Amino acid sequence: MEKHDSLWITAPYYLIIDLEATCSDNGPVPRQEMEIIEIGAVLLDSRTFNEAAEFQTFVKPVRHPRLTSFCTALTSIRQDQVEEAPGFVEALAALEAWRAPYGDSLFCSWGFYDRGQFEQDCEYHQVAYPFGDEHLNLKEAFSEMTNQKRRFGIGGALRNLGLYFEGTPHRGIDDVRNIVRIIRQVCQGG
Repeated sequence: MEKHDSLWITAPYYLIIDLEATCSDNGPVPRQEMEIIEIGAVLLDSRTFNEAAEFQTFVKPVRHPRLTSFCTALTSIRQDQVEEAPGFVEALAALEAWRAPYGDSLFCSWGFYDRGQFEQDCEYHQVAYPFGDEHLNLKEAFSEMTNQKRRFGIGGALRNLGLYFEGTPHRGIDDVRNIVRIIRQVCQGG
């Protein structure tokens, strides 16, 4: 990692998160009313790039409790999965309890969407945003580390490295696992 210190803030672990949220293609779920319906997370050791732990939970939406057909088609998340899930406050508490034994970690995501969605849901549910001020945008870091001006999506970054997406796109846990593969390839050369 030494050659990339300017791009990476030193922390014992990288908390890599990918979220899925309620959405629509024709307006019934406005951007400012989208809610998290899945949290996928991996704690990655910043020295070895080994996975320390993995977390996944669905989250029950309350503003638009019925998933749109567009959302289900995009994410493959079913209505019964979110109906049986904990609410946001409980899901966030579970995420915090999962990461607590590892101490300090830097919140990372592919772009700024995930941070903004967490901030929006925390504000709506009147709970404190738990990740602090530091955030690493892995999409930007990937472009800088590979000397490219283009900002790639997860699939594009994988293809750029000669890799293929593993799992189901737009599923939080599968997206985050693929982000880990990208980080390892770029930072360790494999």
